[in-house]
Amino acid sequence: MTGKPHQAVKAYQDKKFMESPDARPVRLLSEYLEPLARFEEHNIKDTILVFGSARIKSREEAESMVAAARQSGEGLEAAELALRMSRYYEDTRQLAYRLTEWSKGLNDPGRRFVICSGGGPGIMEAANRGASEAKGENMGLGISLPMEEGNNPYITRRLDLKFHYFFMRKFWFLYLAKAVVMMPGGVGTMDELFESLTLVQTKKIKKRLPVVLYGSEFWDEVINFDALVRFGTIAPEDVNLFYRSDSVDDAFDYITTQLTEYAVGHPGLGL
Repeated sequence: MTGKPHQAVKAYQDKKFMESPDARPVRLLSEYLEPLARFEEHNIKDTILVFGSARIKSREEAESMVAAARQSGEGLEAAELALRMSRYYEDTRQLAYRLTEWSKGLNDPGRRFVICSGGGPGIMEAANRGASEAKGENMGLGISLPMEEGNNPYITRRLDLKFHYFFMRKFWFLYLAKAVVMMPGGVGTMDELFESLTLVQTKKIKKRLPVVLYGSEFWDEVINFDALVRFGTIAPEDVNLFYRSDSVDDAFDYITTQLTEYAVGHPGLGL
């Protein structure tokens, strides 16, 4: 047979194979190794993790919604709710700003306590935005979803990641985290809250991991931890797995005190 040599495709360059079920272990491994290489390259030691609803608007956007609803005569109730809930966006933004400034003031060669979010809009955007406004590095660990176009624009570009597998994203959330802030949220936030608490409760996470539930009005109505104790499904001391806060000042003081005592001298402890 004559003719030009056939140029075979290398396996890792074969898109059809790489997206097939047979290559799933390779894809999983890539979502461990590529983030690891990136974090090492940029000297990321640990993070402060912020969870919360993608639906919560900034005050500016919520005020625009109210004005439009009043003008049109439609949707005023929903717009006013968005305005009330925008408090959590602005508090997240301010808290992330202050924590970033505090972190930048530490005498440490690595990037310590970098603000990290799920990369999306709402509370996630507010966290990245606050850190960006403080001129700090910040991370977004996004997930490919049909209802979201991409990660928010405030994430430091070299620390802007997107995952396919939820469990690999969750691994990186908690592996690097030294503190967790739980703002009001929906199903995804509840999942992240209870996974965090489960890992601390069962001591799969051995490091000190302060978990802040921000917004008593929301959390006290949405989750009745006292009822779980009363029914005997959690131990009374399990309510000490988290700290409740209703102000930026209080949350900031609690987190920085905890980090100073348990984490400043211990970078990169993982789980």
